[in-house]
Amino acid sequence: MSPGKPAHPQAPAPPNRGFRFLYLIDAATLFGLMVVITAARFGSDWPTYPVSHYAAGFAVATLLHVISYYFGGLYEHEPRLSPPPLLPRATVLTFLAVGSTATVSFLNGRYLMPRGNLVILAVTASLLVSLNRRLARQWRSRRFGHCRVLLLGSAEDADSARRHLAESEPAVEIVGQFDPPVEPAGLAAAADRGGIPASESGDLIAEVERTEATDLLLLSSRALDMIYPQPLTMLEDRRVGVYQRIAPADTLLGLQRSRQIAGMPFVALRTHALPLCRLRFKRLLDLVYLLVLAPFAIVLLVAIALYVRLLSGPGVIYRQQRVGMQGRLFVMWKFRTMTIDAEKAGPELATADDPRIVAGLGWLRRTRLDELPQLWNVLVGEMSLVGPRAERPALVADLERQIAGYGRRHDIPPGITGLAQTQGHYQTDAAYKLGHDLQYVVTWSPLLDWEIMVKSLVVMARRSGR
Repeated sequence: MSPGKPAHPQAPAPPNRGFRFLYLIDAATLFGLMVVITAARFGSDWPTYPVSHYAAGFAVATLLHVISYYFGGLYEHEPRLSPPPLLPRATVLTFLAVGSTATVSFLNGRYLMPRGNLVILAVTASLLVSLNRRLARQWRSRRFGHCRVLLLGSAEDADSARRHLAESEPAVEIVGQFDPPVEPAGLAAAADRGGIPASESGDLIAEVERTEATDLLLLSSRALDMIYPQPLTMLEDRRVGVYQRIAPADTLLGLQRSRQIAGMPFVALRTHALPLCRLRFKRLLDLVYLLVLAPFAIVLLVAIALYVRLLSGPGVIYRQQRVGMQGRLFVMWKFRTMTIDAEKAGPELATADDPRIVAGLGWLRRTRLDELPQLWNVLVGEMSLVGPRAERPALVADLERQIAGYGRRHDIPPGITGLAQTQGHYQTDAAYKLGHDLQYVVTWSPLLDWEIMVKSLVVMARRSGR
């Protein structure tokens, strides 16, 4: 054995970027299915339009389906242990894609395919797309092997989990059990540092590497305290699936996204709660909203800029460095409402009746209209219309030391408005604001954004009357 090499070389890791080859497979499957459906219905005499028209229509419909599947998460990397069912999600997304195809046909005035084909396509496409993924899962199991599970918990919990897995998941291999002794004092010290002690974190990572585990089952709530936020991040970097067992009391929290592993209820843990496909969908919606708002926003921006210039003189735009997505720094724009030398003595938090505020500009701060220039930050992708508040680097550094998991709020771009801004108050404790931010991150949807934007307008209207 050569020095420095493990006794059991690790199996190759699955691709981190998901099933990229499925793009082409799905596209070929869908296009071919549309041809087969039309040929089965009409033979070689296709109605109304020439074959070239239908070929172009099938291509457009195929693209709409692939886009729907992408933003619906069908191309994201799947967990190896107890992956979610395929058909329900594929069916919903296929019906959305068929609806989009019908809408394009209606707006264009020319059908992309015979109308009856859409009904057949809605049923058969979802079945074939699900079959593609089932075959991909089987290929992945043959290529990378079956799941190797490490149990984290007491011996009693581990024995129970072994029995369940042996009965329901015989292909899963149990590679070990890890239950480091942590006294209450040790847990308190771990909480102060934002995770378990470094030695125990290293022991767990070493055990995962020694056993070549692909998945980690946390069998008690105490195990969750030991793993968050570290070494969960390191495990995710190694593409090790981490699952927390749901105890009876946990159901009081209203958990909705659980999965069954050998008859035991678990939730998958991730340091980054929003998949890449949903982040890109959120970005796409931001650009659509900006396009719709542009005629009104430009007029309002020009009017306020002239007003600020008249009252406070040169230097209408105030620029300040803030922390953005994934901790990247960017320069945020605002209308200047304070005197130019407001921070000559260093950064200082503003108060309700701050004497540094220029007379006549206080209402811009109360109504948050001073933040309108941040639409530029949204346009270039540094911010979003809705998201956690963008904070200064020094403040973020302090809060990350004080509050475990604070960095998770940077999973998405900061927003001009957000759940914490509308639900909390300026004086609300940072830990509670973090709770609002993380709730937004894990439950994001377009409907939630619309709800927050409407509530922001209400908050602005109320403050304008002060």
